[in-house]
Amino acid sequence: NDALTYYSSLHHGLGRANFDSLPDNGMAPRHVKEIIDQYHLGDFPPRLNTSSYVNVVSEPEEKQVLLLGSEVNLADASVYPASVEMHDTVVNILAKMWHAPAPKDGSKNYCGSGTVGSTEACLLAGLAHKFRWRKWYKKLHNLSDEEVNGVRPNIVISTCYQAAWEKFFRYFDVDANFAYPDLLTNKMSVGADDLLSPVNEKTIAVVCILGNHYNGTYDPVWEVDTKLKTLNAEKGWQVGIHVDAASGGFIAPFQGLDGEKGPPTFDFRLDSVLSMSASGHKFGESAIGTGWIVFRQREDLAEHIAVSVTYLGGHSDSMTLNFSRPASGPYVQFYKLLRLGKSGYAQKVRNQMRVAAYLRAFIRDLKHPSGKPRFEVLDGGDTCCLPVVAARLNPELKLKYDDIDLQHALSETHWYVSGYSLGFENFNHGGAMEKLVSDLPAHTTMFRIVCKSNLTFALAESLKDHFVEVLHVLDSLPAGYNAMKSQQIAVRSEMVAAKEEAGGSPPRKKSKLGDDKEQRPGLGRKHYSLHQVC
Repeated sequence: NDALTYYSSLHHGLGRANFDSLPDNGMAPRHVKEIIDQYHLGDFPPRLNTSSYVNVVSEPEEKQVLLLGSEVNLADASVYPASVEMHDTVVNILAKMWHAPAPKDGSKNYCGSGTVGSTEACLLAGLAHKFRWRKWYKKLHNLSDEEVNGVRPNIVISTCYQAAWEKFFRYFDVDANFAYPDLLTNKMSVGADDLLSPVNEKTIAVVCILGNHYNGTYDPVWEVDTKLKTLNAEKGWQVGIHVDAASGGFIAPFQGLDGEKGPPTFDFRLDSVLSMSASGHKFGESAIGTGWIVFRQREDLAEHIAVSVTYLGGHSDSMTLNFSRPASGPYVQFYKLLRLGKSGYAQKVRNQMRVAAYLRAFIRDLKHPSGKPRFEVLDGGDTCCLPVVAARLNPELKLKYDDIDLQHALSETHWYVSGYSLGFENFNHGGAMEKLVSDLPAHTTMFRIVCKSNLTFALAESLKDHFVEVLHVLDSLPAGYNAMKSQQIAVRSEMVAAKEEAGGSPPRKKSKLGDDKEQRPGLGRKHYSLHQVC
């Protein structure tokens, strides 16, 4: 078998059931790769996926660097000191890019770490703020360790949070005090007063989102800082800000550099900002699984989560949730920072914003046969936001299809545009589906187009043409696209149920957040929250 081509071997007849358990014998490398390639063919083309923020393009040298880093365990500083130095260099570059103050102890290295995506970065930031608050609260009320450990704190955050924060609230016994933005007027940017009204003496931090994943708008960190300092002075509190810059951390610093309008101050130049996190694998253009956390200082922040370890004869501090981890992310991030430089990132951001402006103008100007606008644009506009286009079908048209139906129709052209509902599963209320914004019901739908660097102007023209074609087809269907899609989903569900009943595969487990099918975009859920799919 191994000496033959895959297609002339007995392996050609293997079905997926043959891979459910460890095989008795191995097979040739090229045969294994062929099987993996066949799985991969079932995915959407990554470069036509405008739903995700994750980088999907890389250079040959970058892939070599990725592979090189995969064999290095950053946990072992004694064996890989040069790789640790490279990691620390990236932290220093980002800290300076976000204007962190110089380390108080005179160290050359700023305080921060590479993480597994921005999820781990948010968890680490939340823990540092929690332990900082606990120390302060214990002294304020003269409590014992046992007593203060029994007090449940909170974080104030917009309902437009990313899924990382739900993990933090669930895993680490912290309550979420939600601030509800409005969509039609402020485009999901939460006002400073709305973010500060839920703050109390049990608040460990206010999270400002620098580019929410629904429509790309920035929370007004600059206004929150000013008013939070006043509130802290009046109340005798010490509440700080964490800037969740999962997407905006590699966009906002490069806006406004060439005379165009840029965002107000959003980073460590603001006194209340104690920590910032970002996804290197999004607009930082690094490999998937790269994230970063930077703290204003080590004292009373990172020191609370740093664990001193001795490993293989060496000594170092670890502040990540996991211990062993590959150096691939830091390696590729270092490559990209040197490869692009400030001018390269700035030009990349300008390219992305121009493509977004092109698609936004198309969507805004497109007319229905009735003469009314096809869409209502719901994003932050052409400047001072992420390169994201967000809109919804004009509700005045009373169409027989919605934005999620539009997503399904576009997917048949190989383009993936994410449609979603404006509801979220509020774990404060037992997972009940509630409205995400203050001015629209939870069943309202909209869609977004993330203009990553791979979405060139030529591809944007192609997407525009497919929009026009698909809308024409949807208009012509008397029963509506949703009816056909629903029938297809029902048939598929019946087939899966019959197979499970016959013992063909084990029943699927349901997660706490609902049926797994309903948590993934494009698999037929009529209305789902974007918190789980960003």
